[in-house]
Amino acid sequence: MGDWGRYQSISRDDFFSSRDTRNMVFHAMLVAIQSAIDVATDIIAEERLQRPASYRETFEILAKNGILPDTLVRDLSALAGFRNVLVHIYWDLDLEQVYAILQRDLIFLKAFHEVIQEHLS
Repeated sequence: MGDWGRYQSISRDDFFSSRDTRNMVFHAMLVAIQSAIDVATDIIAEERLQRPASYRETFEILAKNGILPDTLVRDLSALAGFRNVLVHIYWDLDLEQVYAILQRDLIFLKAFHEVIQEHLS
């Protein structure tokens, strides 16, 4: 999340003009999202909850079991879907959308981190 946060200061022009900059951003976003998914699946396994059928479903299971607030599930599930796009780096990737996610969606991972910290304590 730290790298993602720092990369939010990358200008739109730099993001769109530099493939290396975009790849750096893609990697930071992928690592942050995958980390949240890994934490979620670890909690599911540790607490012997329902086995998820997809990365998106991991967050739904945590909400169903009172660990995550319902209000956060939709956004985290969307990031899990976006993770699949990043992994496959589709050629028709919408850079406008990626830049918007870079600027807007880190707050959902930070909220997830806070909820999980509270749950584990």
